[in-house]
Amino acid sequence: MAELWISNSHAKINLGLNVLERLDNGYHTIETGFCFIEWNDRFEVRHAPRMELVMSDEKIPVDDSNLIVKAIKLLQEEAGLKDEFYIEVEKNIPAGAGLGGGSSNAATTLRMMNKIANLGLNENDLMELGKKLGADVPFFIKGKPGFATGIGEEIEELDIQPDAWVVTVFPDIESSTAEAYQFCEPNPEPEFSLKNVLLDEEPEEWRYLLMNQLEPAVFPRHHLVGNLKDQLYEFGAEYASMSGSGSSVFGVFQQDFVAINAYESFHKLGFPANLTRPKFEPDTGIYVKEE
Repeated sequence: MAELWISNSHAKINLGLNVLERLDNGYHTIETGFCFIEWNDRFEVRHAPRMELVMSDEKIPVDDSNLIVKAIKLLQEEAGLKDEFYIEVEKNIPAGAGLGGGSSNAATTLRMMNKIANLGLNENDLMELGKKLGADVPFFIKGKPGFATGIGEEIEELDIQPDAWVVTVFPDIESSTAEAYQFCEPNPEPEFSLKNVLLDEEPEEWRYLLMNQLEPAVFPRHHLVGNLKDQLYEFGAEYASMSGSGSSVFGVFQQDFVAINAYESFHKLGFPANLTRPKFEPDTGIYVKEE
């Protein structure tokens, strides 16, 4: 009987994002809190005569620009991957949303191929490979909330997953990461310690202490993103922010019925949305069943 391997690839949101410095190579040094939301893609993998990738969203290319393909090629070149697979991805995390869907997919690919093909790589090995695919790929390999510095690749595990409901909304606009960073104003000396705020302050205080420094670069170009953030506050969020370089926004809610009302309201308005439970922990397990 053939084996079918299954795993979930979860999205992230940024709790605060400070852009500290613009580097000569075009990158930026940042600091940000990474935590998980329940929005996820589903991977199904089988051994096959040749490598094939199928995405449920046909708008997403399956050529060498796809991070799943890049992850496979990296394993072939640097870890001796020789097996061939049919990989089917049910794509739920929207692209261009600032939710790390591509990086999460790359991390899931590395973890699954390592296990299924018995490559023998440990977590640190996978994280080092992940850095070559994207700054936040190691975060998704680790599967724990954390505080990121450097260009986002230096991650300290930190218990900052909100003990509150999180509603995430995608305005169906793709926000350019390069454009967001191009028009942002780096600040090497933030007024508040982002790390201390996340560890010591309640979400009701975050509104006054946390900010995503890419918002002023994105909101004037995509007014709907800023409008949705305002809408989250109107629905009763204690804290609302854009995630990453956008275009998704999220709100943190203490009361379940308030969060559920906000989530359902965005759905009725036609926006893709997600509701995440307090202290959510992603399931990064890899499961196998006989077909």
